[in-house]
Amino acid sequence: MLDLQSVASGYGETQVLHGLSLRAEQGRVLAILGRNGAGKSTTLKTIMGLLPTREGEIAFDGQKMGRTPYEIARMGIAYVPETRDIFPSLTVRENLEITAKRFGTKDSDWTMERVLDLFPRLGERMENGGTQLSGGEQQMLAIARALLMNPRLLILDEPTEGLAPIIVKLIHDKLLELKHQGLSMILVEQNFGFATSLADDVVVVSKGQAVWTGSAEEIRADEAAQHNWLGV
Repeated sequence: MLDLQSVASGYGETQVLHGLSLRAEQGRVLAILGRNGAGKSTTLKTIMGLLPTREGEIAFDGQKMGRTPYEIARMGIAYVPETRDIFPSLTVRENLEITAKRFGTKDSDWTMERVLDLFPRLGERMENGGTQLSGGEQQMLAIARALLMNPRLLILDEPTEGLAPIIVKLIHDKLLELKHQGLSMILVEQNFGFATSLADDVVVVSKGQAVWTGSAEEIRADEAAQHNWLGV
């Protein structure tokens, strides 16, 4: 579905990715794991066109990418950044309506009603501004807004960062529900248990390269890989 072949990328003169290759399969969840500074978030930003691809190639369903973030979103890829990036001056309703009106059609799978069924708490907070939401509510809103794009691939960067354990479990359960519905996902996450309980496939990144590839079951059983590459 999504292929990265020998991708190099970075910030200004600093190169972070050094020939990174990975593949996300349709209908499956790929977790990208690694220590802080390994290049995980840089990978997602490069996929989304927020950073330029200096070398290599990124393709989605065989179609070469390397486009603007807006064009990549139109291809069917939705991105929930680590910073969530909701509009703080707008209400929950307005945050959702902007996306629903832009991407929704009468045949859309994801509608306002459906995302509110997934996250009932948002329905209780529709008239509250972004700055009035807790961190967990902001994450729910960020995911709901991404789903309203009716994506074929959902990309999430550190969805549990800074959240209370009870909210982490809620986010886990909702993502598991999306997985069971067949939504393809790429997940960057520091919480090893959270990531591997959701993922089908795992890529471990170190110094901008893929150093381990396998299934979630295999990485859970590979204590040497956990110790060497993740510090688990």
